[in-house]
Amino acid sequence: MPLSFALKNKTPRRAAFSTLLLAVLAMTPQSRATSRTNWAIDPARTRISFSIDAIGYPRTEGEFRRFDGRISVDFDHPAQSHVNFHVEAGSVDVGSASFSDYLRSEAFLNAARFNEIVFSSTAVEKVDDHLVRVTGDLTMLGVTRPLTVDVEVRREAEARRARLEFTARAKIDRLEFGMSSGFPVISRDVDLLVASEAAEQ
Repeated sequence: MPLSFALKNKTPRRAAFSTLLLAVLAMTPQSRATSRTNWAIDPARTRISFSIDAIGYPRTEGEFRRFDGRISVDFDHPAQSHVNFHVEAGSVDVGSASFSDYLRSEAFLNAARFNEIVFSSTAVEKVDDHLVRVTGDLTMLGVTRPLTVDVEVRREAEARRARLEFTARAKIDRLEFGMSSGFPVISRDVDLLVASEAAEQ
């Protein structure tokens, strides 16, 4: 039975994108029996982060704090499911106001002109009982390229209620989107990580 959800998040460390991933994970056979169970994301345990290397400098780590999304999940027919989410490029935060502003500039994210980073799924594939692969189109800096996201999930039983722990990983080649500033000193590959927990209601 198809289910639709509209998600919006304009505050730090909320779970729009994480809810998106949880819904995709619910489509595995292990979760099919509980596909209609309600789950609450724990905002304190949710993070959308990235990291990038540079020669002669420590690895830069940061996160995006504002995002929203819309998903339509058919638990009986996973291939018909669809995911769409938006991240505000201007919400990037690397723990330094000046460095965060530099990343928002035309040299990198150009947030003043291209503030939306958009992902729209084209396929959902079960790899095994603990891994789901979501393929889609990522649009950044006005350029659209394919992106694959691997999502791992683990279920824990507690005394009062069950919990899901899940982690999504992807690698983005920034040069494919025209973000060439600093290359080759600054790596072309950006590692993306989304980690969260959810509790059964």
